[in-house]
Amino acid sequence: MENRKTTLMMALTVAGMMVFLGTKIVAAEMTAVDYYNRGIDAYQKGNLEKAIVSYTKAIELEPDFAFAYSNRGAAYDNKGDYDKAIADYNKAIEITPKDADTYNNRGNTYMNKGAYDKAIADFTWAIKLKPDFAVAYSNRGNACKNKGAYDKAISDYTKAIKLNPKDADTYNKRGDARVKKGAYDKALADYTRAIKLKPNFANAHNNRGEAWRHKGNYNKALADYTRAIKLKPNFANAYNN
Repeated sequence: MENRKTTLMMALTVAGMMVFLGTKIVAAEMTAVDYYNRGIDAYQKGNLEKAIVSYTKAIELEPDFAFAYSNRGAAYDNKGDYDKAIADYNKAIEITPKDADTYNNRGNTYMNKGAYDKAIADFTWAIKLKPDFAVAYSNRGNACKNKGAYDKAISDYTKAIKLNPKDADTYNKRGDARVKKGAYDKALADYTRAIKLKPNFANAHNNRGEAWRHKGNYNKALADYTRAIKLKPNFANAYNN
């Protein structure tokens, strides 16, 4: 699966309180925000089912809670339930049509479904709403690369890097697009930069090994493959190379 980036809506600070009645402490009734924050906590811990239940409770209490729809969409997406994810993103966009993050997230789900044109349209909307949205540029680059539009992908990755020059993942992906075009020296430079930013980046080591192999430098290729396996012992691609 493409290494993509979903943006989770932030936790809200207006949460349930403890009410003091004389010497007796009574727990206040759970609010939509309480359930929403509980959903974020469950999502971040990898408990997608609990996150979905919590976001659903928040929506039941506050039917126009756009953030809860968007975050529930992210949980459905991570479960592989893409149609439910898109339905939730659609509802969130209906409530808050200028939310760049939700367009970005729906774009990721369309990517997962192989609907690259729809994904590109969503990433483009996200960028229009938030012109400095590096993540959306990087994700649109992924969609373009998956369509075989390597020049457009490289252009988007370059814009993302300009906005966020410390993003190792985007350097790695731009390197992949450059390999597809046969620009191996430029790809090597991208992979090397990715590794400098994230030294334990197994994928970048493996990909740099591929670029070295294409250039006929098998010793350097083997060194990178070996490093990738050391960092990620179950890395099948590196063993196959």
